[in-house]
Amino acid sequence: MFTGIVAAVGRIEEVESLGEQAGVRIAVDAGDLDLRDVAPGDSIAVQGACMTVARIDGRRFFVDVSAESLSKTAGLDAPGEVNLEKALTLADRLGGHLVSGHVDGIGEVVSFEPVGESWRLVVRADEALGKYLAYKGSITVNGVSLTVNRVVDTEAGSEFEINLVPHTLRVTTLHALHAGRRVNLEVDLIARYVERMLATGRIPR
Repeated sequence: MFTGIVAAVGRIEEVESLGEQAGVRIAVDAGDLDLRDVAPGDSIAVQGACMTVARIDGRRFFVDVSAESLSKTAGLDAPGEVNLEKALTLADRLGGHLVSGHVDGIGEVVSFEPVGESWRLVVRADEALGKYLAYKGSITVNGVSLTVNRVVDTEAGSEFEINLVPHTLRVTTLHALHAGRRVNLEVDLIARYVERMLATGRIPR
């Protein structure tokens, strides 16, 4: 589990193909992420996707990304900056919201523009994810826990709006977004449980 509070911005430095059907192995420079308590087998969220550390070499760690994961995510198949967060411990503060690191879908940036000192981000999500979006609800974009300020359902999907403060832009990769950019989305975990309970009629009393 994660919180969606990015601990550091790292960088994918190398991408090695493991075969057409096997995915890739990526080498990630951890940036300011503390790796002293990380061992092979531990989980690190890379751009919002939970990955298992295969090896550590100094300030770099290596993970294998399956073909399935590549088909369901964006930004893990080429060199570039990535948001990093180590798995949550029971002693950590839950500063964002409960995040599983399992990407639910890929969204597309509709617009990203300044509004005063902040920036307004509008992302289009698939219709299947739109039902989980709610005003003042939580959404994870590229591993960053964010608050939804507005939701509009269209024929092309659901567009949601987020206000990004300068601090968030400084400490994450979101500053590099632009119209047309694909982003990893994870919807609120609690919303999924509510949907399941309503669908089965097994709501606790």
